[in-house]
Amino acid sequence: MPRLRRPLFFLGLFTLLASTALTREQHTPATPQAQSAGEAWARSTLNTLSLEEKIGQVFMIRLRVEFMHGRSPDYLELRNNIRNYHIGSLAMTVPAEGRARNRNRRYETVLLLNELQSEGKLPLLIAGDFERGVLPARLFGTTVFPHAMAFGAAGNLEYAEEFGRITAQESRALGVHWNLFPVADVNSNPANPIIGTRAFGQNPQEVGDLVAAYIRGARANGMLTTAKHFPGHGNTAVDSHVAVPSVDENLEQLRAVDLPPFQKAIDAGVDAVMTAHVRVPTLDPDPSRVATTSPAIVTGLLKNQMGFRGIVVTDALDMAGLNGRYGANSGRAAVDAFKAGNDVLTMPADLDASYRAMLEAVRTGEISTDRLDASVLKILEAKAELGLEKDRLVDVAAIPKLVGSPENLAEGQRISDASVTLVRDNGKLLPLKSDLPDKNLLVLYRRVQAWHGLAVVILCDSLRADDGRVLERQIREREPDARVLYVDPRVAAARSDAVLKAVAQAQQVVVAVYVVPSAARTRTVARGQKNSASLPDSTAALLDHILTRAPAKTAVLAMGTPYLTEDFPGIENYICTFSNATVSEVSAVRALFGEIPLPGHLPVNIPGAALSAVRKQQPAGLTYVGSPHAETQRANWFVRATQFP
Repeated sequence: MPRLRRPLFFLGLFTLLASTALTREQHTPATPQAQSAGEAWARSTLNTLSLEEKIGQVFMIRLRVEFMHGRSPDYLELRNNIRNYHIGSLAMTVPAEGRARNRNRRYETVLLLNELQSEGKLPLLIAGDFERGVLPARLFGTTVFPHAMAFGAAGNLEYAEEFGRITAQESRALGVHWNLFPVADVNSNPANPIIGTRAFGQNPQEVGDLVAAYIRGARANGMLTTAKHFPGHGNTAVDSHVAVPSVDENLEQLRAVDLPPFQKAIDAGVDAVMTAHVRVPTLDPDPSRVATTSPAIVTGLLKNQMGFRGIVVTDALDMAGLNGRYGANSGRAAVDAFKAGNDVLTMPADLDASYRAMLEAVRTGEISTDRLDASVLKILEAKAELGLEKDRLVDVAAIPKLVGSPENLAEGQRISDASVTLVRDNGKLLPLKSDLPDKNLLVLYRRVQAWHGLAVVILCDSLRADDGRVLERQIREREPDARVLYVDPRVAAARSDAVLKAVAQAQQVVVAVYVVPSAARTRTVARGQKNSASLPDSTAALLDHILTRAPAKTAVLAMGTPYLTEDFPGIENYICTFSNATVSEVSAVRALFGEIPLPGHLPVNIPGAALSAVRKQQPAGLTYVGSPHAETQRANWFVRATQFP
């Protein structure tokens, strides 16, 4: 993939955009006839809608993926809201991954979607925040992909396009039409607590190329796509779920770094752009506005200057980064966001107040009927483009044939394997190997002798989470007597002595560090830390003790953020997967035991991340020792911790 060129090109970007904005088309239909029929349906349908129905079409409310039967209180509330407020879209949200699931009821959500679709006057647009493929995979049996940053590490546009293709096919099979992805943010701030590995990387050129590739793959397979979070959430140190971040960049920086991936998304035909609850003083100095409620940013920049003609959708309106600014008058947030230029209002904090505020704004002329009609027409045209005006139901019997095929599952794993990056290697530990050549003899020997094998320490945010479970199973397949210890911030102090004793006895040590950005993590685990994107203090202290006592025989796996070496410069053996997905856990173990090559590169800049001199002079220092678990031929190990300029 080409490196980022000097930002001189972007200095004249908006002059060119202004002259071409009105001629750029957003959607490329399969045939002119299909577009004409869809447009005709959309316009005729618009003319039949009452004001109340039009207002309802611009709202997207939450659909929780839970097991609920057709008469449960949650389902009845959802159905009544759709009916009473004439809702146009639903946003599928995923429950906690650690919750037990009954596989015999895995398609109940799809059946309920069919029921909701069949009841309405208009088809519903169903959206999903599917940043790693259709989730939860354990419920639907869908293909698992690593986080976006892993695609940046692999550096292959075909992988991103396949990601879009498979996610689109599986989403449509389950009745989901609109993915609130890809993330077009450039993660230029290592302390970012909410973007991080959700972004493809730090290089604007490569981020934009991967964003465009994903969009091509998804749209070609019948799914709406969304570039987020405009005008860029990458250079922030605050999570907009809990407070108001500020992007303190000048116009030249914005044009050179944050905006180019969004322009590439627009040029690739992205269907929607999601606005961010961030302050950007350079673009709008009004301290009362965030990007979501700023006419200068949404209409002036995105629509008029960058030429976007698709659907503009807000990030969730119930997030503190926006809702916290309105106090008891939460309905006003919807009005301000719509007036700024947004077409779809996502997850309002108070649906009734927001609906009534919008209704009042149109009735009083604060929002013109022409402006409302323009947004509703976009939404109806999107439904027609998807064919929902003809067929809005899912064939549940066909799902097993369309979702989670062996070929797709293998592709997700192949992409994950290709992204693993060896950042540091002292030439003494990797790949992991056993003392005895015969595995059975080794196990027998260790049963009668003092244990001196492999110690695995899993540092996670919660012992109740799934983090590390697949990793442990994979390691035990190779080293049955490995000592595996789980540590979260609550038990770190109590378990430190046992962990350090196991480390002292072991010949080889692996520390898997799970730090993955999420709103839940910001609110709970990382609260009060000076950098909520890092390890909590208690587990950080334990890792520091391990590295102080046994640096040469310890390999650190970054199962999420790759920035650990900034806090722990003593790491001598360092492997990044950029993700905590199950496929990433499998890839990490394969990498540890030398079963796959490691051609990945760092998609973000980490000063001093790679050990220089000796290892760069001896790139063949890692040798494949063989494993019955390897699915490939002899692996070639590479030191490829190449960083962007």
